[in-house]
Amino acid sequence: MLKVFVFLFVLASHVLSGVGFTNPVKNPNGSDPFMVFHEGFYYLTTTTWTNIQITRATTIAGLKTATPKVVWTDSTASRCCNVWAPEIHWKAAEGAWFIYYVAGTSDTFDNQRIHALRGSANTIWDSTWSYASRIVIPTRDVWSIDPTVLINGANEYLVYSSFDGANQCLFIAEFTSATTVGNPVKISTPTNAWETIGANVNEGPAALYHGGSTWIIFSASNCAGTGYELGQLTLTGTNPLSASSWTKYVNPIFTSANGNNEPGHDGFFLSPSGNQIWIVFHASTASPGLCDGSRYTMVQQVEWHSDGSPLLGSPRALTDSIAEPV
Repeated sequence: MLKVFVFLFVLASHVLSGVGFTNPVKNPNGSDPFMVFHEGFYYLTTTTWTNIQITRATTIAGLKTATPKVVWTDSTASRCCNVWAPEIHWKAAEGAWFIYYVAGTSDTFDNQRIHALRGSANTIWDSTWSYASRIVIPTRDVWSIDPTVLINGANEYLVYSSFDGANQCLFIAEFTSATTVGNPVKISTPTNAWETIGANVNEGPAALYHGGSTWIIFSASNCAGTGYELGQLTLTGTNPLSASSWTKYVNPIFTSANGNNEPGHDGFFLSPSGNQIWIVFHASTASPGLCDGSRYTMVQQVEWHSDGSPLLGSPRALTDSIAEPV
C-alpha cells in the first residue's frame, strides 16, 4: 500500500503542478548516463571516472540539484581506475539489484573489463554495494566496455562493445547467472560511412522495447570528433544469439541538433505510469566533441513512427521547457 501511495503522490504532483524542467540534467560529468524509475524515484548514474555515483529525485527537475551518493570506490589495482558507464539493473533470478560497469588499471585504457556490483536491498538507495565479480567473457576475455542487459522472454543477455581487429563491434552473450555468461556472438560491425567517422566504432548499446518489438540503439563513430551519433539494430529474428536475427537500419537515427553536438551513449527508462518511454543521453556544446567529463546529460520523451519503430527526433534545445514524465 505504501508503494502505491508514493506512486500516486508523485504522479499527482506532476499533473497538478505542471512542473517542467530544462536540460541538461547533469553537467559536468554527464557522460554515459543511465536512468531507472523505481518506487517513486528516478535514479541517475553517469561516468565520473574515479568512482560510481547515484543521484535520485522524485522529478527530473529534482535530479539537477540533488546530491549524488558515492556508492563504490575501489583500490584493487586491476579495477581501480577509469571507471566508465555504470548501469543499474534488477536481476529477478537473484532477487537483487546489480550495477554493471567498466574499470581497469591506472596507467592505460587498454585493460578495461566489465565488472558487477550487487546491492544488499530491494531498493537502490538503501543498498550497500559489494563487489560481485568480473564478467569473464568465454573465448574472448579481452578489452570490453559498455555493458547493458537485454531481456528476451525468460532469457537475459549481456550486450557490450569490444574490438575485432580494427573494428569496435557489438557482441551479445547469454547470462547463465548475474555474473557469468556463455560464449559471445558478434551482432554488429561498423561498416557504414556514418559508423566510421574518426574510428570504426559501435558502442554504448541500449535495449528498447515497444509493441512487442525489440531494438538495440547504439553509438557509432569516434566520440572525439564530429560524427558521434545513434544507430539502430532491430531484432527481426527469433534468436538474439544469431547475428542474422539483427537488422541494422541504414542511416543514423539521432544526430547533432540545436547546439547539442555528438549525442550518444543512450539509455531508456519508463515514466511513473509506465505509459511513456524516455531516452537519456549525453551531448556537448563543443564540436568536435571530446570523450571527457565536459559532456552533459539530457532526457526527452521517445515518440514512435507509424510502423511502430522508435522516433527519437533530435536533441531538444537547452532552452526548451519539457513537461515531467507522467
